[in-house]
Amino acid sequence: MKQFKTLLFATLLFVGATSFAGAQSKIAHINTNQLIEAMPEMKAAQAEIEKLTKTYEAEIRTMATELDKKIKQYQAEVDTKTEEENAGRAQEVQSMEQSIRQYQGQAQQDLQTKEADLLKPIFDKAKAAINKVAKAQGFEYVLNSVEGSGVLVASGKDLLADVKKELGI
Repeated sequence: MKQFKTLLFATLLFVGATSFAGAQSKIAHINTNQLIEAMPEMKAAQAEIEKLTKTYEAEIRTMATELDKKIKQYQAEVDTKTEEENAGRAQEVQSMEQSIRQYQGQAQQDLQTKEADLLKPIFDKAKAAINKVAKAQGFEYVLNSVEGSGVLVASGKDLLADVKKELGI
Protein backbone atom coordinates (compact mmCIF):
# COMPACT_ATOMS: atom_id res chain seq x y z
CA MET A 1 0.00 0.00 0.00
CA LYS A 2 2.85 2.32 0.81
CA GLN A 3 4.34 1.72 -2.66
CA PHE A 4 0.97 2.40 -4.22
CA LYS A 5 0.78 5.80 -2.43
CA THR A 6 4.31 6.62 -3.53
CA LEU A 7 3.52 5.63 -7.09
CA LEU A 8 0.29 7.64 -7.04
CA PHE A 9 2.11 10.66 -5.57
CA ALA A 10 4.86 10.40 -8.22
CA THR A 11 2.24 10.12 -10.98
CA LEU A 12 0.40 13.20 -9.69
CA LEU A 13 3.66 15.14 -9.53
CA PHE A 14 4.52 14.10 -13.08
CA VAL A 15 1.06 15.05 -14.40
CA GLY A 16 1.17 18.37 -12.53
CA ALA A 17 4.64 19.20 -13.81
CA THR A 18 3.69 18.28 -17.37
CA SER A 19 0.57 20.43 -17.30
CA PHE A 20 2.56 23.31 -15.81
CA ALA A 21 5.16 23.00 -18.55
CA GLY A 22 2.40 22.87 -21.15
CA ALA A 23 0.85 25.98 -19.69
CA GLN A 24 4.04 27.96 -20.24
CA SER A 25 3.61 30.59 -22.94
CA LYS A 26 5.92 30.55 -25.91
CA ILE A 27 7.57 33.92 -26.29
CA ALA A 28 9.74 35.27 -29.11
CA HIS A 29 11.17 38.68 -29.92
CA ILE A 30 11.89 40.77 -32.99
CA ASN A 31 13.57 44.10 -33.62
CA THR A 32 10.85 45.82 -35.64
CA ASN A 33 13.13 48.73 -36.58
CA GLN A 34 15.56 46.39 -38.31
CA LEU A 35 12.68 44.64 -40.07
CA ILE A 36 11.08 47.87 -41.32
CA GLU A 37 14.43 49.29 -42.48
CA ALA A 38 15.13 46.11 -44.47
CA MET A 39 11.83 46.25 -46.36
CA PRO A 40 12.14 47.57 -49.95
CA GLU A 41 8.88 49.48 -49.51
CA MET A 42 10.53 51.50 -46.75
CA LYS A 43 13.41 52.53 -48.98
CA ALA A 44 10.93 53.64 -51.67
CA ALA A 45 8.87 55.58 -49.12
CA GLN A 46 11.97 57.31 -47.74
CA ALA A 47 13.02 58.29 -51.27
CA GLU A 48 9.59 59.73 -52.00
CA ILE A 49 9.55 61.70 -48.73
CA GLU A 50 13.07 62.99 -49.40
CA LYS A 51 12.06 64.10 -52.91
CA LEU A 52 9.01 65.93 -51.58
CA THR A 53 11.11 67.55 -48.84
CA LYS A 54 13.61 68.84 -51.40
CA THR A 55 10.78 70.26 -53.50
CA TYR A 56 9.38 72.18 -50.53
CA GLU A 57 12.86 73.37 -49.50
CA ALA A 58 13.56 74.65 -53.01
CA GLU A 59 10.26 76.53 -53.08
CA ILE A 60 10.96 78.09 -49.67
CA ARG A 61 14.48 79.11 -50.78
CA THR A 62 13.00 80.75 -53.89
CA MET A 63 10.50 82.66 -51.77
CA ALA A 64 13.24 83.73 -49.34
CA THR A 65 15.48 84.89 -52.21
CA GLU A 66 12.60 86.94 -53.61
CA LEU A 67 12.04 88.49 -50.19
CA ASP A 68 15.74 89.33 -49.80
CA LYS A 69 15.81 91.03 -53.22
CA LYS A 70 12.75 93.06 -52.35
CA ILE A 71 14.20 94.11 -48.98
CA LYS A 72 17.50 95.19 -50.58
CA GLN A 73 15.65 97.11 -53.29
CA TYR A 74 13.43 98.85 -50.74
CA GLN A 75 16.41 99.68 -48.50
CA ALA A 76 18.26 101.19 -51.46
CA GLU A 77 15.24 103.31 -52.41
CA VAL A 78 14.15 104.28 -48.88
CA ASP A 79 15.53 107.85 -49.18
CA THR A 80 13.82 108.50 -52.52
CA LYS A 81 10.35 107.42 -51.39
CA THR A 82 7.75 109.10 -49.23
CA GLU A 83 7.02 107.98 -45.72
CA GLU A 84 3.69 106.48 -46.84
CA GLU A 85 5.35 104.50 -49.64
CA ASN A 86 7.99 103.19 -47.22
CA ALA A 87 5.25 102.18 -44.74
CA GLY A 88 3.43 100.33 -47.54
CA ARG A 89 6.65 98.60 -48.54
CA ALA A 90 7.31 97.58 -44.91
CA GLN A 91 3.80 96.16 -44.79
CA GLU A 92 4.47 94.24 -48.03
CA VAL A 93 7.69 92.78 -46.60
CA GLN A 94 5.89 91.69 -43.43
CA SER A 95 3.17 90.10 -45.54
CA MET A 96 5.76 88.19 -47.58
CA GLU A 97 7.50 86.98 -44.40
CA GLN A 98 4.18 85.79 -42.99
CA SER A 99 3.39 84.04 -46.27
CA ILE A 100 6.71 82.18 -46.13
CA ARG A 101 6.06 81.09 -42.53
CA GLN A 102 2.58 79.86 -43.47
CA TYR A 103 3.98 77.95 -46.43
CA GLN A 104 6.62 76.33 -44.20
CA GLY A 105 3.94 75.25 -41.73
CA GLN A 106 1.73 73.86 -44.49
CA ALA A 107 4.70 72.06 -46.06
CA GLN A 108 5.53 70.47 -42.69
CA GLN A 109 1.93 69.28 -42.28
CA ASP A 110 1.88 67.92 -45.84
CA LEU A 111 5.13 66.03 -45.22
CA GLN A 112 3.80 64.50 -42.00
CA THR A 113 0.57 63.44 -43.71
CA LYS A 114 2.43 61.96 -46.67
CA GLU A 115 4.82 60.10 -44.37
CA ALA A 116 1.93 58.64 -42.38
CA ASP A 117 0.15 57.61 -45.60
CA LEU A 118 3.28 55.90 -46.94
CA LEU A 119 4.34 54.19 -43.70
CA LYS A 120 1.01 52.78 -42.51
CA PRO A 121 0.81 50.04 -45.18
CA ILE A 122 4.46 49.13 -44.53
CA PHE A 123 3.85 48.76 -40.78
CA ASP A 124 0.65 46.80 -41.46
CA LYS A 125 2.49 44.43 -43.81
CA ALA A 126 5.28 43.88 -41.26
CA LYS A 127 2.76 43.24 -38.48
CA ALA A 128 0.85 40.75 -40.64
CA ALA A 129 4.08 38.88 -41.46
CA ILE A 130 5.09 38.81 -37.77
CA ASN A 131 1.66 37.44 -36.85
CA LYS A 132 1.83 34.80 -39.57
CA VAL A 133 5.32 33.59 -38.59
CA ALA A 134 4.49 33.66 -34.87
CA LYS A 135 1.32 31.65 -35.42
CA ALA A 136 3.09 29.15 -37.70
CA GLN A 137 5.82 28.61 -35.10
CA GLY A 138 3.40 28.46 -32.17
CA PHE A 139 4.41 31.65 -30.38
CA GLU A 140 1.75 33.25 -28.21
CA TYR A 141 3.67 36.47 -27.56
CA VAL A 142 6.16 38.39 -29.68
CA LEU A 143 7.99 41.21 -27.95
CA ASN A 144 9.60 44.16 -29.72
CA SER A 145 13.31 44.02 -28.90
CA VAL A 146 14.06 47.59 -30.00
CA GLU A 147 16.25 49.21 -27.36
CA GLY A 148 14.14 51.21 -24.95
CA SER A 149 10.95 49.25 -25.68
CA GLY A 150 10.97 47.50 -22.32
CA VAL A 151 12.64 44.21 -23.28
CA LEU A 152 15.63 43.82 -21.02
CA VAL A 153 16.80 40.37 -22.08
CA ALA A 154 16.12 38.99 -25.54
CA SER A 155 17.73 35.57 -25.47
CA GLY A 156 14.66 33.72 -26.70
CA LYS A 157 13.71 32.99 -30.28
CA ASP A 158 14.41 35.94 -32.63
CA LEU A 159 11.85 36.01 -35.44
CA LEU A 160 13.63 38.63 -37.57
CA ALA A 161 15.16 36.17 -40.05
CA ASP A 162 11.93 34.17 -40.36
CA VAL A 163 9.80 37.29 -40.92
CA LYS A 164 12.28 38.62 -43.49
CA LYS A 165 12.02 35.27 -45.27
CA GLU A 166 8.22 35.54 -45.17
CA LEU A 167 8.42 39.01 -46.74
CA GLY A 168 10.95 37.84 -49.32
CA ILE A 169 13.75 40.15 -48.17
